[in-house]
Formats: sequence, C-alpha cells, structure tokens
Amino acid sequence: MKQFPASDLTRNTGDLFEAATIAPVAITKHRKPRFVVMSIDRFEALTSGQTSQVALDVTDMPDDLGALLDDGIADHFRGR
Repeated sequence: MKQFPASDLTRNTGDLFEAATIAPVAITKHRKPRFVVMSIDRFEALTSGQTSQVALDVTDMPDDLGALLDDGIADHFRGR
C-alpha cells in the first residue's frame, strides 16, 4: 500500500484522521466519493474476514421479539 505523508494533505487533516479513527471517512472529488480513509485496525478487520456483523434468521427469534416485530410491521402498514 502506498504511503503519503500527512503534510501532503490539505488543511483539516487532523480532523480527518480523528474522524477516521472512529469510522471510515469518504474523500470526495467533484462532490462524489472517491476514496476512503480508515484506521488500519478497521482495514485489517475488513480484509481478513473478521467482522462483527451477524446474519440471523427471523425463525430463530424468540417468540416475544417475533410478536413485537409482527406488531411493528402491522402498525406500519395500518398507518399508510
């Protein structure tokens, strides 16, 4: 991976790096996202297959949570 010294970046570099320690930050060019800056820990987690995201099936949901979900969906469509 190429490295560029921080002195080559435009002003507010400190703010950019601080934000990137919390979450990835998009760098835009002509108002379109072109690049992403993120912490090395986040990058390594993404490229090594480690993730905190988990996919679950709703049929595995406890009955009480399933009932809440069903009620919420019904309320949403009644409000339309």
